Amino acid sequence: MITQNKVMTSIKLQKNLHRRLQQRIIEDGYGMRGKSKWIIESIESLLTLADYPTLVDIADDMDQLSDIVSIRIPDHLMRRIDQAVIRVRKQYPTIEGVKSNLIRASIIQRLLRESTSVTEV
Repeated sequence: MITQNKVMTSIKLQKNLHRRLQQRIIEDGYGMRGKSKWIIESIESLLTLADYPTLVDIADDMDQLSDIVSIRIPDHLMRRIDQAVIRVRKQYPTIEGVKSNLIRASIIQRLLRESTSVTEV
């Protein structure tokens, strides 16, 4: 079995967003130990979207970021995130905290996209 190197990172979320994230992780059957896996999947999904830099820019407008969430991200995904940060900075040179905003945007998008697809059925 090959073990992947993982990088520990933390982001800040709004209280209500953090609560929705925890509820969704449990509802989706990941359990509380599956938080990193759920967030990793949301990041991978965001990076497939052509307009992800715009979504990252929108996440930059969030305030009252009081809850800290720690996650373990595999090295290969962290390299993709670093490349994505460069792409976002080219489009939005003044944006700060691009990596955190990218992770926040991925969480928001997964919460939004999956909640709308469930209600449409």
